[in-house]
Amino acid sequence: MLIPRDRRHALSWAGKLLAHNRPTWSCVSRRSVLPTATISPRRFATVTPETPKKPYYITTPIFYVNAAPHVGHLYTMIIADILKRWRTLNGDTEAQLLTGTDEHGMKIQQAALAAGMDTQAFCDMNCKTFGALAKAANMDYNYFIRTTEPAHKDAVQYFWDMLNHRGYIYTSKHEGWYSVSDETFYPATQVQNSLDPTTGRKRMVSAETGKEVEWSSETNYHFRLSAFQERLLDLYKTGFIQPSRYDKDIIKSVSSGLQDLSISRPTERLTWGIPVPGDETQTIYVWLDALVNYLTKAGYPFPPGKESQLGWPADVHVVGKDIVRFHCVYWPAFLMALDLPLPRNVLVHGHWTINHEKMSKSTGNTVNPFFALDRFGVDTMRFFLAYQGGLAGDADYDNAYIIRDYKKLLQSGIGNLAHRTIGCSKKQLRTYIVNGTTGGLPPAQEHDLAFERIVQETPAKVATHMEELNPRAALQEIVDLAEKAQKYFHAAAPWENQTERQRALYNIVESLRITGILLQPFMPTKSKELLDLLRVDNSDPSKRSFSAAAFGSDLDYGEGVKKKILFPQLIVED
Repeated sequence: MLIPRDRRHALSWAGKLLAHNRPTWSCVSRRSVLPTATISPRRFATVTPETPKKPYYITTPIFYVNAAPHVGHLYTMIIADILKRWRTLNGDTEAQLLTGTDEHGMKIQQAALAAGMDTQAFCDMNCKTFGALAKAANMDYNYFIRTTEPAHKDAVQYFWDMLNHRGYIYTSKHEGWYSVSDETFYPATQVQNSLDPTTGRKRMVSAETGKEVEWSSETNYHFRLSAFQERLLDLYKTGFIQPSRYDKDIIKSVSSGLQDLSISRPTERLTWGIPVPGDETQTIYVWLDALVNYLTKAGYPFPPGKESQLGWPADVHVVGKDIVRFHCVYWPAFLMALDLPLPRNVLVHGHWTINHEKMSKSTGNTVNPFFALDRFGVDTMRFFLAYQGGLAGDADYDNAYIIRDYKKLLQSGIGNLAHRTIGCSKKQLRTYIVNGTTGGLPPAQEHDLAFERIVQETPAKVATHMEELNPRAALQEIVDLAEKAQKYFHAAAPWENQTERQRALYNIVESLRITGILLQPFMPTKSKELLDLLRVDNSDPSKRSFSAAAFGSDLDYGEGVKKKILFPQLIVED
């Protein structure tokens, strides 16, 4: 896998860190006359090693408030939150996480009309639902943005002015197939005939999303997207899109040629949005509006010399695969046009399906995320979605799968291991830890050494996966450590082998302590319970930081340990 150069250096730091911790921005006036000057090629900004340190900046897409959230929204939130918490675990207390709501566009205008509500009141109501979901998921976000905020309107109109000032905006008549649901035009090659499954009515739909399209002809503003084909193709060579499997279709599409992009809608069709500066007859296209939110939170328009003060460029945009084109073609092209630094990565994930079919409101096979969180618990859902979620593809959702993973991997896995270890030590776990850290253990057998190597290597493996933006693989490494600890427990049989009990129990409790540390971004509450159970010092943050996830690095835990059921019987109603 091709790793972007700005992340290559990060892949070796974890081992060194762990080894060290083992013991021995004035706005120009707006213009209403659109220039048609020849565009000179521009180089898009790159981040150099001399760039001052900035806060690590992670974003979710901002969620469209035309309908209630589903489990896919929850998954995106959790993945982004895991990345943020991972940075915090590594001592980056300034790391920033942005989430929020996209509240403009034709879909919302129509949804509010259908609900018989004032559009702003409709947005206010649904915005609260997404905010409630972020809190219910224990999401450690720093800012919840709304595109109806005055600061965002100012940022978008300034952004438009700059594109206009540089000659990237012109007027033209536009004809094509328009999808209200997708808020985008599609060329004739990307639409097809279809039958409405509920009415049998013939209709034209997008071949990509299956959403209905209608023929539209109007005069509006266009962005010279075609000017950025080669620079976009160069960008994709850097590993900008992760996982790499998602760049193939984008590269193919961009290589075949880019058409200029319609970036406004006549107000007789769309009033709910940000007006084009100097032209009240046009409303800014929702996808230009929405994407600028990432800059708004970072303080755009930037004070000179302080472009990165609040985190820009974003280190990671976490998005679903259905909005890759907007984030990986339109967004970088907009930024290139203004010589603004580009996001460092776009992390794409697949969809959640039921019985391997895409979730759809029309078929009634969606999952209410609030019900799921209430039924199974927050950390259980965070664990399941992160462990089984599809980054490189789709994943199937089933309540039975959640129960299966809970019982096998958490209850009978980590929970049972902790319970048996404390029981086997007869609550005198501190004695074994002292002996383990002072050299008072019996000679290591081959199976002891093999397991100790696994415990020692796991944190660096987890760190590598996280730096490669693969939290699923990182979590699988942690689970694998717990499973191997179970096997080691059985092989060493410390309950009957007095000679090996000292080393075996020390090795196992160390694996549990390290598991608790590494699980913190994934299961914040349960990992704390595990570390509390082991009496790992909570008053000293360094004791629960990533640097402490080194075999033998903590000499002081384990005093007064008592048995506790970490993962009790899961009681769910059918």
